[in-house]
Amino acid sequence: MLIAEDLLLLVLDDDKGTLTSSWVQQALGGAILTELVMTGSVQVMPKAGLTPAKAVALPGHRPDEPILAAAYDALATKPLTAKNAVSDLGKGLHEALAARLCDRNILKRRDEKILGLFPRTTWPAADSTHENAVRSQLAAVLVQGATPDARTGPLIALLSSIDLAHRVVDTRAVGSGTVKKRAKEIAHGDWAAKGVREVMDEVVAVMTTVMVATTVTTAAT
Repeated sequence: MLIAEDLLLLVLDDDKGTLTSSWVQQALGGAILTELVMTGSVQVMPKAGLTPAKAVALPGHRPDEPILAAAYDALATKPLTAKNAVSDLGKGLHEALAARLCDRNILKRRDEKILGLFPRTTWPAADSTHENAVRSQLAAVLVQGATPDARTGPLIALLSSIDLAHRVVDTRAVGSGTVKKRAKEIAHGDWAAKGVREVMDEVVAVMTTVMVATTVTTAAT
């Protein structure tokens, strides 16, 4: 399972099959970029002066996993700034990942029409066993104080960046505010290796910028 697949399961409503966040595309793109860096396929070149951070595919390190390979190929063809990589790599990914999860009988596809006119596809849960295991791992870190690892760390950072970390675990024992604070600390913590830490910083910064820009635009309309 990709980190992006775990993230998608967490942001889908299990019953309705709809997304619980407006920023899923960027978050999924951030998850893919993070995993490419974790596997040694891509390097994020740090910001230098006025030159923004750039995501560069490393020659000879194309991953075998199809989704990651497609993202690697896109960056190999045209290196992107970290900001554009987060946005571009997430385009269409929600549907592609959901379809794969359907093939594994984790999700089910539901095609319907709103008001009998407008087609819509939703992805309710078919088997929540894996998702529940992921939620338990996140609860151990966010609620019980366990140390994040190479998988829970990025997931929590991504969830925090779209303000959902406190919604994927039971917060009654400590309160949602405490969980949100813990998630933000993890997002900026030292649990990851240097290269991964750098890409996570970039992804979180990009997500923060996107959310603020969207909020300002919405308020102005």
